Amino acid sequence: MKKFSDDITFVKGGTSRQKSLQNALKQIDSKYVLVSDVARVCINDEMLQRIIEKKDIGDIVVPYLNVSDTVVYGDDTIDRGKVKLIQTPQLSKTTILKKALKSGIEYTDDSSAIKAMGGIVTYVQGDKKAKKVTFLEDLHELPCIKKPSSDIFIGNGFDVHEFEDGKPMMLGGIKIQDSPGFKAHSDGDVAIHALIDSLLGAIGAGDIGELFPDNDKKFKNIDSKVLLDKVYRFVTNVGYKIINCDITIIAQTPKLKDFKKQMAYTLAKATCRANFYKYKSNNY
Repeated sequence: MKKFSDDITFVKGGTSRQKSLQNALKQIDSKYVLVSDVARVCINDEMLQRIIEKKDIGDIVVPYLNVSDTVVYGDDTIDRGKVKLIQTPQLSKTTILKKALKSGIEYTDDSSAIKAMGGIVTYVQGDKKAKKVTFLEDLHELPCIKKPSSDIFIGNGFDVHEFEDGKPMMLGGIKIQDSPGFKAHSDGDVAIHALIDSLLGAIGAGDIGELFPDNDKKFKNIDSKVLLDKVYRFVTNVGYKIINCDITIIAQTPKLKDFKKQMAYTLAKATCRANFYKYKSNNY
């Protein structure tokens, strides 16, 4: 568990939805707990209000949708008026939900677990907009999600290290021959470290020391391109796109004229395959 603010606590997940929920419930001591699927994006205030208003009726309050199509179960057509499509969030009495999840049986939602132990389920009208994202085409049915922003964010990174005799110099992702390396926990590639800091700074995600602390043994002498790859994947996975990177190296030695093109090639390959192939076609 790691606490990031006074309002949000992140809890390590389990191997299933239910185990993750059990881990989270260990941190809960309130009378009620509201549980929602992270894949259910567009939950509006009116739906939440309908759920909360029924909190004292039964053991769990569950939103649902009616079915308008004909429903066939197996080979039998069944009464669609008796069919409910269950949604989240679901509001449970905390002690009852904790007890229900101890059965050892895996349930697809909280109401199934509580109902199986004889609990009382209260149903309220859900909302079609609160669609659960399951399939790729579901991404086109999220009315509350705005189109990606075209805003451009700029980050600035800076790094400096002492020289260390007997250690190879890694700079811009390549080995510089006949030059002492940098004293550092990793390979000491100051160019990549500055680039990492600028990428993280642009999106407000801290700095290299927070992600890869110098007291962590697994980063000892690590290739900085590996760190850059991790940061690139993080930056793009949370929705950003790298447009351009400019690196300035201030040094009397070594002379970098013969290495600049290879550095650019290496960094383009490490940060984006599209940039890599674009660079390759323009320069080779």
